[in-house]
Amino acid sequence: MMDRSTPPEIEIEQSDTSLIDRSLREPEIFALVFDRHGGQVHRYLARRAGPADADDLMSETFLQAFKQRDRFTSSRSPTGALPWLLGIATNVLRMHQRSETRRWAAMARTGTDPAVPEPTDQVAARVDAEVTYRLMAGVLEELADGDRDALLLFAWAGLTYEEISAALGVPVGTVRSRLHRARLRLRTALSATNDDRYDDHG
Repeated sequence: MMDRSTPPEIEIEQSDTSLIDRSLREPEIFALVFDRHGGQVHRYLARRAGPADADDLMSETFLQAFKQRDRFTSSRSPTGALPWLLGIATNVLRMHQRSETRRWAAMARTGTDPAVPEPTDQVAARVDAEVTYRLMAGVLEELADGDRDALLLFAWAGLTYEEISAALGVPVGTVRSRLHRARLRLRTALSATNDDRYDDHG
């Protein structure tokens, strides 16, 4: 049961740091951190591991976050708890890595992402998109873990370089290097595909 000695509107206005600090004395307050960021964490996990596993992975992420909440510092994650939570989610995903790698391989073959609903009226327009998606999934499957994590935290979770640095516990320069490598791999693969299409239609 949540402590109602503080009005709800004041609780909502509190920073993530304040809520996590309070949760050390009042554990039920951590539920507000879940309410605030659970949706974004779940979407990130669903894109990476598939919707069937996202609920369990999110539960494990927030369980680990709750156990580690005494280690959270605003200096490491100055924009709030989301980068910290996504860093924990990424570590949880590493334990799920074997399944995720199989999923990338399946997506590379089929060109479909089960986490993204497909409108029935757009089937015809998806032919080229499927080719591109298969290609990208194949590249993602082959990327080093750190490069893939950085790229997907940037592209799917919308984190800044500084937030990715906080999430993964690496310097910003390392984040830049990882993103550069990942983007170069994607651009090279896409360029090769475009050249093949040009040759086919030339």
